[in-house]
Amino acid sequence: MGKKLIRVGVIGVGRGQSFAKGASELVGMKLVALCDTWQSKLRETGKRFGVATYTDYDKFLEHDMDAVVLANYFHQHAPFAIKALRAGKHVMSETACNATLAEGVALCRAVEQSKKIYMLAENYPFTAVNMEMRRVYRTGEIGRVTYAEGEYNHPGDIRFMNSIAPGLHHWRNWIPSTYYCTHALAPLMYITDTLPVSINSLAIAVPELTRQLARRTDPGSVILCRMNNGAVFRIFGLWLPGHSCWYRMHGVHGAMELTRGTNQLRIWHDEWNAKRQPIERTYTPAWPEHGDLARKAGHGGGDFWTNFYFAEAIRTGRQPYLDVYRGVTMSSVGILAWKSALQDGTPFTMPDFKKESSRRQFENDHWSPWPDGVGDGKAPPSIRGWQPSTASALARARKTWKSLGYTGD
Repeated sequence: MGKKLIRVGVIGVGRGQSFAKGASELVGMKLVALCDTWQSKLRETGKRFGVATYTDYDKFLEHDMDAVVLANYFHQHAPFAIKALRAGKHVMSETACNATLAEGVALCRAVEQSKKIYMLAENYPFTAVNMEMRRVYRTGEIGRVTYAEGEYNHPGDIRFMNSIAPGLHHWRNWIPSTYYCTHALAPLMYITDTLPVSINSLAIAVPELTRQLARRTDPGSVILCRMNNGAVFRIFGLWLPGHSCWYRMHGVHGAMELTRGTNQLRIWHDEWNAKRQPIERTYTPAWPEHGDLARKAGHGGGDFWTNFYFAEAIRTGRQPYLDVYRGVTMSSVGILAWKSALQDGTPFTMPDFKKESSRRQFENDHWSPWPDGVGDGKAPPSIRGWQPSTASALARARKTWKSLGYTGD
């Protein structure tokens, strides 16, 4: 590319391998280091990529590199991000920015103080359909959004569900159903350029599903977000039977949606609102550029675009669309939604994370469902409270974990 390559280190050799592969010259990056506490997997992965490996994160941060990609556990990103920012590294964080509101406040401050690039590596906004929906929305064809729906519901059989959550204290066994909301919400925010200002939620407890697993959580929830333009967004997930990854929105002049089970976009208008465009059309969108590279990447091409936009932000010095404020706001939707669900739908106001006067009120809010959380506030991971796993479910889970090489608790 004729430009100096951005030297990148990745923490996490599970999901992180996707980012490691994507940190290539095609996006102006070069992978230089990996970090994980899973020593055997780390050695194997490091050898395959031919890069330095570290089990100590502080030593990892001393490596000569420009940026860090965080693909470690879901609820542990903020402390690692803050350390990296203070060490002078740009940061891209997988899935969730913060596990508590206090972490969200601290992360925003750390980005501001460091003046480094920070990006949430949320990949679903960058499928071909969602990028096309953003383009269409910006033309004004359907008008201002009034209502939208986003779904990310990813169930699996018992073995699969246990295999992705090895260990009693694995984050997936404790995550409330509202917390993994960014896959459903981020595309809607990206398409419409709106932000949530108020949240309420109801969780769905299904004991006959939960008691088959080592999980303490509920399999589903519905979140309602009041957006800053007055619209209402409905967010659904997380692992109820019936896989779904789907988006729809209604505007004042029309509507559009990802057609279920396809990669097609449907746009439609009522007869009196059609004006000069067709009443209805359905087509398969393509990416505006780099489609050949995106098609080879995971998550519908999104894994290419997260690395691409992160590298672009570093080169230009301009924060990406999925910056720390949008990222922390999206992540905090899951936290506030869980507070709401535990109060049977009571609404909660979203802090303005750009304003110190607003976020200061939450700088000590460590309310958390995680076993390793800090502070006095402990939230149950289910609306049924703290439900112990059954002996048969634990035995089944441990058998699966052992087959994968996991021998811990």
